[in-house]
Amino acid sequence: MPGVITYIIYTAAAIAVFVIAFFLGITYRKKVAEREIGSAEEEAKRIINEAIKGAEAKKREAMLEAKEEIHKSRSEYEREVKERRQDLQKQERRLQQKEETLDKKTENIERKSDLLTKKLNDVDAAREEVAQIKRSQLEMLERISGYTVEEAKQYLLNNIEAEVTHEAAVKIKEIETQLKDEADQKARELISLAIQRCAADHVAEATVSVVPLPNDEMKGRIIGREGRNIRSIETLTGVDLIIDDTPEAITISSFDPVRREIARIALEKLIVDGRIHPARIEEMVEKARKEVDATIKSEGERAVLETGVRSIHPELVKLIGRQKYRTSYGQNILNHSIEVAQLSGLMAAELGEDVAVAKRAGLLHDLGKAIDHEVEGSHVAIGVELARKYKESEAVVHAIEAHHGDVEPHTVIACIVQAADTISAARPGARRENIENYIKRLEKLEEVTNSFKGVESSYAIQAGREIRIMVKPDEVSEDEMILLARDIAKKIENELEYPGQIKVHVLRETKAVEYAK
Repeated sequence: MPGVITYIIYTAAAIAVFVIAFFLGITYRKKVAEREIGSAEEEAKRIINEAIKGAEAKKREAMLEAKEEIHKSRSEYEREVKERRQDLQKQERRLQQKEETLDKKTENIERKSDLLTKKLNDVDAAREEVAQIKRSQLEMLERISGYTVEEAKQYLLNNIEAEVTHEAAVKIKEIETQLKDEADQKARELISLAIQRCAADHVAEATVSVVPLPNDEMKGRIIGREGRNIRSIETLTGVDLIIDDTPEAITISSFDPVRREIARIALEKLIVDGRIHPARIEEMVEKARKEVDATIKSEGERAVLETGVRSIHPELVKLIGRQKYRTSYGQNILNHSIEVAQLSGLMAAELGEDVAVAKRAGLLHDLGKAIDHEVEGSHVAIGVELARKYKESEAVVHAIEAHHGDVEPHTVIACIVQAADTISAARPGARRENIENYIKRLEKLEEVTNSFKGVESSYAIQAGREIRIMVKPDEVSEDEMILLARDIAKKIENELEYPGQIKVHVLRETKAVEYAK
């Protein structure tokens, strides 16, 4: 019995070896499987032979059974091996097909790579050939044209710049012509109608008062013993009395026109009275001051009544009246303000704007000039501050602020007041200048125009209302003339102060001279 068990154990061990060999063999490829199978067969034969030898001694029947089992196991094994071999063969064929496909793809890639390399070489060669052709063409063009590459580029840029300048000049001229055709006609109608309907014939006034004397002996009485009378007059009125060699006349000079008027009236009263001493001087100055205050009030009321402006603060009425004694380039500011108010009202009526607001803004536009000698700042800033202080509307304040271009006008009323102010100040006879200021203004005008490149000479004519400019024809083209005139006009507007407008006239002349021999 132990022999049978041993035999069975051996047989089971052989079968286990075969099974283990089978499972190990299927993980390798064909050759590894065949080698393992051969080794397993040999081992199995050895074990079987040993088992057979051991079993023959024990029992034939067990050996026969074992042989049958072994034969059965061998058949199954062979069948499985055959199936595995078939699977391996299929996998081998599949792998072979894949290898063939990969080989074909590799060959295609190699062919494409060779083709691309060839094409790149051809492209490089073609590029080099193009570069050579371009260099040769450039060299040929340089020889033909006589220009280098940089010179040719500069030539093209200059041509393009000239074309752009020409187009810009043409466009500007077209726009200006169109605007002028439309705006000038309407402006002429409005302004001419306003001027015709507002007739004002006041002339320039002097800024220095001259008091006539009955005789030269009166000069000594006015000066007084050791100059006490003249010092008293100057101290009480705040003016300077100029007693020179002018026969039978005394000049009163002061930066304050109201003080000058008070001094003039007081001096005239003293001359008529004949009693000139400090106490009498003080009495006459006080009477003259009251008289001037009454005149200021009545003149302010007259201006308000004449222009039809209502509900003005009493202090503003007094300030308007003070303008009677204020001049600008010899033009009386009160009469100028009344004229501006009338012109503003007429133009506002034609344009359909508020006539009352336009007149109010025109009357108050130079309000700051009434006290600009007492308060620091421009008359525009002072006028704006006063108008806001006495609760004037924002439209009137803006018109005052914009009438000299300190700010950009954004209402029609402001533009109307600006135009009316220019008309009143620029009309012939409205203003005058002393010869020194006049010459300085003309010299400054010519200096501004001569500062531009290409200007050969300039001449201020028509009392500074027109500037004629001669340009160098080789530096300034016909198209650039339009731009130059525009730039000069802008610079004149920004740097100079002048009444009315200045015409900028640019002239360009080319000459060709030849002699017949």
